[in-house]
Amino acid sequence: MKEVKVIEIKKSVFEANEKDAEDLRRGLKGRGVYLLNLMSSPGSGKTTTLIKTINLLKDKLRIAVMEADIDSDVDAVRIKEETGVGSIQLHTGGMCHLDAEMTRQGLDNVALDGLDLVILENVGNLVCPAEFDTGAVRNAMILSVPEGDDKPLKYPLMFSVCDLVLVNKMDALPLFDFDLERCRANVAMRNPSARVIPVSAKTGEGIDAFAEWLLEEVNNWKSK
Repeated sequence: MKEVKVIEIKKSVFEANEKDAEDLRRGLKGRGVYLLNLMSSPGSGKTTTLIKTINLLKDKLRIAVMEADIDSDVDAVRIKEETGVGSIQLHTGGMCHLDAEMTRQGLDNVALDGLDLVILENVGNLVCPAEFDTGAVRNAMILSVPEGDDKPLKYPLMFSVCDLVLVNKMDALPLFDFDLERCRANVAMRNPSARVIPVSAKTGEGIDAFAEWLLEEVNNWKSK
């Protein structure tokens, strides 16, 4: 039987992406622009959470948003209409994540001059987005109460790469078998340094804590 050559495509793709991500981070640092990568399952409340947060921060930071989806421009339109900040829609052509090169292409269509913060709302998915460094300074994710407090056990990579976990839909807590302290313990099992903030995009609970975290992050990063 003849031997065949085996090429480790997956490894080379990830290695190339890591270099692209570092180059992108370095370029954004030079322009004083902080990039946050926000991930979650579909329907967790990313866009509504962003709207509430941006409206708290838009007088303190100059912000733009990149919305990533397989199709439609619904979220980008909502952001622009309900916050007034600039937003663009990224269509992934069926792909379930963004990588650093795709993020760079999106940023090429954002007026970066004068901005402090760009928020990338990644494609709704707990698997693929966690595998690719987008060039962001920090990764954050939203876990909603209806999804269950055991999600960190089922999707370890997502929780291990995130610096912040927002537990959204706290207003629905009485309706579900969700234990916040058990959730905190499960997150800590995957990532002891990740911060957990309970929020409700509907009522506004905890959104100020997220806004304060983000403001401090941007200011600290720009001062380094």
